[in-house]
Amino acid sequence: MSLSAVPSRAGLLDRLAQDAVICAEGYLFALERQGYVQAGPFVPLVVLEHPEVVAQLHRDFVRAGSDVVEAFTYYAHREKLKLVGRAADLEELNRCALKIARDVARENGALLAGDICHTNIYRGGDKETHRTARAMFEEQVRWAVEESVDFVIAETFSYAQEALEAVGVVKSAGLPVVATLAVGRRDALTREGWTLADACRKLEQAGADVVGLNCYRGPWTMLPLLEGIRNAVSCHVAALPIPYRTTGEQPTFIALRDPACDCLPGEMPFPLALDPFYCNRFEIGKFAREAYALGVRYLGLCCGAMPHHIRSMAEALGRRPPASKYSPDMSKHVFFGTAEGLNQENLEYAKQF
Repeated sequence: MSLSAVPSRAGLLDRLAQDAVICAEGYLFALERQGYVQAGPFVPLVVLEHPEVVAQLHRDFVRAGSDVVEAFTYYAHREKLKLVGRAADLEELNRCALKIARDVARENGALLAGDICHTNIYRGGDKETHRTARAMFEEQVRWAVEESVDFVIAETFSYAQEALEAVGVVKSAGLPVVATLAVGRRDALTREGWTLADACRKLEQAGADVVGLNCYRGPWTMLPLLEGIRNAVSCHVAALPIPYRTTGEQPTFIALRDPACDCLPGEMPFPLALDPFYCNRFEIGKFAREAYALGVRYLGLCCGAMPHHIRSMAEALGRRPPASKYSPDMSKHVFFGTAEGLNQENLEYAKQF
């Protein structure tokens, strides 16, 4: 595989050499909430059925401060499409997602990223599943190269060895790669039992240009894991948590429990009833500042991210994306403002709230 064209604008590594790069992920949850993705299988058929909706979400994220338009090909691999009886649409869906993302990236001067992820078939000791997973990566990366992506995101791997397979495929195609692990285990090890420092070191040695973490953990259970990764590698480090309030006792959004709700269909709020745990924009801004202070330069959010979160992340780094035109100005609020000309009777009334 070879690149069909070398991007003329600054690429991922050039941008990272200058400052942080922000990447909005989390399309599955955002579009499920809007009624365009079915929870459970979480297959992005919306790409084919409502491409205009996908394009608009891309635009909203870029307008809010994302430097990257990530093609919505997460879970658009052979195994997932087979599960929902749409295997015949594999290539069309991938190419359509890439073209939608490419059009938006060109509108805004953003980076265009392809996306591959965990295959759900990989098993540690089963070499046949390793070969099958690699073949799945190869076809998706081939289409990404042919659609002129700037780099590929290889994400949400609980098996670091599967991430290594993905990195090998992307590097064979001659593209930069961001490789991120998803830490589900309470002991913060990969699925095969490697430490995150060791896993990220191996990913860097395999050629990954950026290594780090995404998904599963919220800001405050991901942040403590980042310093060890930063100290273990010399390449850039990534951090893309989910925007939910995970804790030491419940470190992932799968582990969260909501005893205040007695109407859940099961014991887990994940993935349909996470609303009470949502991080606010100020928490996301705080996370961005603290991760940046640790030396993390590839920042973003995963499942649950919305444009206002991305705007807060951008503003926390001192940026003013287009959406900042409408950032809050509470000085003009009818009840809580301080601006001249506000009705004093309303301000007095607010003291009774």
